[in-house]
Amino acid sequence: MATQHCDVVIIGTGPGGEALASRLAGEGLAVVAVEAELVGGECPYWGCIPSKMLIRAANTIAETRRAAELAGTSSIDPDYEIVFRRIRDEATTDWDDETAAKRLTDAGVTLVRGHGRLAGLRAVEVDGERFEASKGVVLNTGTTASVPPIDGLAATPFWTNREALRAETAPASMVVIGGGSIGLEMAQAFSRFGTEVTVLESAPRILAPEEPESSALVADVFRAEGIGVHEDVTIGGVSYDGDRFHVTCSDKTFEVERVLVAAGRRSRLDDIGLDTLGVDSSGRFLEVDDRMQVTEGLWAIGDIVGRGAFTHVSMYQSERAARAILGESLDDYDGSLPRVTFTDPEVGAVGMTEQQARDAGVAVRIGSTSIAESSRGFVHGPGHEGLLKLVIDTDRDVIVGATSAGPMGGETLSALAVAVRAQVPLATLRNMVYAYPTFWRAIESAL
Repeated sequence: MATQHCDVVIIGTGPGGEALASRLAGEGLAVVAVEAELVGGECPYWGCIPSKMLIRAANTIAETRRAAELAGTSSIDPDYEIVFRRIRDEATTDWDDETAAKRLTDAGVTLVRGHGRLAGLRAVEVDGERFEASKGVVLNTGTTASVPPIDGLAATPFWTNREALRAETAPASMVVIGGGSIGLEMAQAFSRFGTEVTVLESAPRILAPEEPESSALVADVFRAEGIGVHEDVTIGGVSYDGDRFHVTCSDKTFEVERVLVAAGRRSRLDDIGLDTLGVDSSGRFLEVDDRMQVTEGLWAIGDIVGRGAFTHVSMYQSERAARAILGESLDDYDGSLPRVTFTDPEVGAVGMTEQQARDAGVAVRIGSTSIAESSRGFVHGPGHEGLLKLVIDTDRDVIVGATSAGPMGGETLSALAVAVRAQVPLATLRNMVYAYPTFWRAIESAL
């Protein structure tokens, strides 16, 4: 087996891995990046970017229909092919990573195609080649769609987010298995293009990781838009007769054209050689310290470390890993985890939920307000549903968690994310001028 020497090997070129490889190469290190699929990972081809393009188009349809209440007669004839063409041509370049790969190699990184596997301390094997890294190896292998063990499901041609975002037409009807962020975003977007959608969630409520108020808000909006929302359900089985799916829940069967499985993600930890370093691969995630280090000579970033399955988290972690590898100093890890579910209304959140804070022993006080009752909500008119909720630590007099749900809720979240991360005193937040009339002025009302 041929052996090549370098400074760092990175397995997986999702957003964090790609950024890390370029960063280290820019510092003069010899970097080898190993990729089994497409350079750039899930986000640009099947995740963040194409899904938000679909959501943008779907929201335009909804906003056009709202014009009748605000500006006059309007009509729109949704055409899903326009969305497909835009995703294919502008976002994914027909699911080809030539541009991304060139960006990586132009940065001085050696790109190796194939399945990378650890082969002992600071060593990686890829299809008969061995790479030995003087500084170490970084894992960024990401996740894949998790398929629940529902009777018959595995034998059917179900969709995951990948198939859904490569579809050239919107199906007439669809069951979405899973009421998390991905499932809800896809459900509403396809519904606005004319698909009859039903969401099935096994947990007591959709959007379960967020505040119950957010779950209730989105469920109410979905039902008002004609989307079926069924929570706390057990799916008995799924079958496919060559034309339609049959999804059975208790005594009810849903007959639909497509089934989208959005029931979470599974870390790609199997068959990457963790055993050669004595690292346990049986858990959901890899345990890392705040330098993103797993063990001597091995770091990990992104979804596989379980600190938030988001592109922005992976990018943040890539810079921490870079600084650790380069021997640079590191500030405290930012665990505030700002996040947004891009439904309409958007649900932005940062820090702890009320329940998480109570479970952690925080002396909790809540401040909340309705976006619809704010001046900007009044001006906005239809589609103004939303809420703003603050989770306050009364002992320290700071916000430890917040939710900003409503029109542009993810943008309003930015001020709250700073407040949580910087532990801004409530006295300072109360002694501020909040521009009028803005959605973020609701922060003052909640305080």
